[in-house]
Amino acid sequence: MTKSPTHPAALFAVDGLLTDEEREIRTAVRRLRDRELSPHLAEWFEEGRIPARDLARQFGSLGVLGMHLRGYGCAGLGAVAYGVACLELEAADSGLRSLVSVQGSLAMYAIWKYGSEEQKQEWLPAMATGERIGCFGLTEPDFGSDPARMRTRARRDGDDWVLDGTKMWITNGSVADVAVVWAQTDEGIRGFVVPAGTPGFTAHDIKRKLSLRASVTSELVLDGVRLPGSALLPGARGLSGPLGCLNEARFGIVFGVMGAALDCLETTIAYAAEREVFARPLASFQLTQQKLADMTLELGKGLLLAIHLGRLKEAGTLTSEQVSVGKLNNVREALDIARTCRTILGASGVTLEYPMIRHAANLESVLTYEGTSEIHTLVIGRALSGHSAFA
Repeated sequence: MTKSPTHPAALFAVDGLLTDEEREIRTAVRRLRDRELSPHLAEWFEEGRIPARDLARQFGSLGVLGMHLRGYGCAGLGAVAYGVACLELEAADSGLRSLVSVQGSLAMYAIWKYGSEEQKQEWLPAMATGERIGCFGLTEPDFGSDPARMRTRARRDGDDWVLDGTKMWITNGSVADVAVVWAQTDEGIRGFVVPAGTPGFTAHDIKRKLSLRASVTSELVLDGVRLPGSALLPGARGLSGPLGCLNEARFGIVFGVMGAALDCLETTIAYAAEREVFARPLASFQLTQQKLADMTLELGKGLLLAIHLGRLKEAGTLTSEQVSVGKLNNVREALDIARTCRTILGASGVTLEYPMIRHAANLESVLTYEGTSEIHTLVIGRALSGHSAFA
């Protein structure tokens, strides 16, 4: 006996949890994804390149760059609306969602939250339209999970600041018009707005990646970069500044990775319905159905968790520990879904004809950036026990 298949998200009645505006945003981003992005993803991934500036302008015209920020040309929409946009973008590719996350939740958010009015007026409107691209310089070659020990240094020289150091694994780095760079100073960790083209500031693409290939990843080098005093972000003092930005980006990941998982699952269900094994559809076998059911359970729980955290964020009650719960769970489950979907497709699942291996490779990076799974585990453990296991 056969019946019409049910969409995985429908089993959890997810649509009923979204507002009309949020569903409209989902439709608009999905339309752009299907028309302008998806046809090129295999090629971009295989060649390790993307038309970053064209994409930024398209995302800007759609209003998704800094869409959760208010004023300065930003849409000022809610957290769930932003999350839904991230989900649809990552259903295309994690690298494209990373471009939007770094632009809006790291570079733009840092200027919006901690910057001077002059800095906001200079950068945010053009970044919201995608005419200018930003990057976020925190991670260093030797200090990822331990940014407090960063070696990049900013020293005063009269009214100026002089920066020296290196940042690594910086999304959008070589195409950015502006970098938000964090450095040690005599006053603790401070943030600086560094325009591209400033003497001593260079960006070099990181090649030979096997993950996030449809994304620009760079090394930033600061060699005696002289900046005026006005380049300092006045509202950020200490490590709480960059960590506050990271929390914004992690929130988008909680939604985004569910898009990658959903794309894998939708593709796999369609494949299994058509593929015949032993003269029967692959979808009719019990073990295949167990895999599909188990994956759908984890997808649905991840979607419900993401929406719940989004509503908490909109209410102003979301905590960093709750973001860690979402990031740890949803990335881990999305990666497992991508891998399991690949097994159902067999050898076809390792080709770029289907998205599984591409999503799985990308999610290996998402698992460790914006806080590794180990770091988020210890954040949750500290909340539960009251004891810190960090060194």
